[in-house]
Amino acid sequence: MAETEQSSGSSHEDDMPPVSFNFMLPKKEISMVPDMGKWKRSQAYADYMGFILTLNEGVKGKKLTCEYQVSETVEKLLAMLATLDRWIDETPPVDQPSRFGNKAYRTWYAKLDQEAEALVTAVLPSERHDAAPEIAVYLKEAVGNSTRIDYGTGHEAAFAAFLCCLCKVGALRIEDQLAIIFKVFDTYLQVMHKLQKTYRMEPAGSQGVWGLDDFQFLPFIWGSSQLIDHPTLEPKHFVEEKVVNEYHQDYMFLESIKFINEMKTGPFAEHSNQLWNISAVPSWSKVNQGLIRMYKAECLEKFPVIQHFKFGSLLSIQPVKP
Repeated sequence: MAETEQSSGSSHEDDMPPVSFNFMLPKKEISMVPDMGKWKRSQAYADYMGFILTLNEGVKGKKLTCEYQVSETVEKLLAMLATLDRWIDETPPVDQPSRFGNKAYRTWYAKLDQEAEALVTAVLPSERHDAAPEIAVYLKEAVGNSTRIDYGTGHEAAFAAFLCCLCKVGALRIEDQLAIIFKVFDTYLQVMHKLQKTYRMEPAGSQGVWGLDDFQFLPFIWGSSQLIDHPTLEPKHFVEEKVVNEYHQDYMFLESIKFINEMKTGPFAEHSNQLWNISAVPSWSKVNQGLIRMYKAECLEKFPVIQHFKFGSLLSIQPVKP
């Protein structure tokens, strides 16, 4: 995480605040398919992928229930997510003719839109409050789209970008790695599951049964890394309900499978064909490598996903410096 600091021109570890940034409101830069090359060469792409892979390495072979340090910033992030969760309870779905896309979501989202900057300010150290407007944009992008009332991997990527920005400004540190996934990201997933269920959100750009999952991708990457070299659990086991029920508290991958089993009916091989295919892969490290390749190809290199991504001073569209 601290490894991906090239854009700031400093290799700080512990000196806070790290470097002087010229914070700005992030905006879209990828408006046509040919712009995708600009994204793949950008500092933002290098930093984002570096962040995902650093965390992937950090959780290798570790359970959700293992011991790790929980910093003040992590506690503040959990309080922020608890606030989003409470707002769902305070904004019940409305009666409407259409089953999907409950319009009460827009009321919930309007509250976040209004409060996001204050929520982010509360998470940041006092000498970094000037970063709040830039970082808050990623939080607002991370919970779905209020016009279409949908949610997909692009929104999930915005939350990872939000966490990456908190690392870049020094609010989160290298020693927060496990807590970032096991506490913060895991709680974020639970809040997103609640949003998806409560407001019957549509999957954004879903490939139906040919996608990995209607809504998420990262918990499968990081979750498969957790299972690398597990003494008894192999990929073939995650399609067994008994295994999922027994181990879902320890492993994010199985937690995600459990959510799919609750939301979908019928044979697993039919409603989640891609995951079913993955269960035939011999080892978790092969699953993990394959999912990283698939994530790049299916999410990060797809124009319909990346056209919505926003770039600022922390995740910059500028090309990586040679």
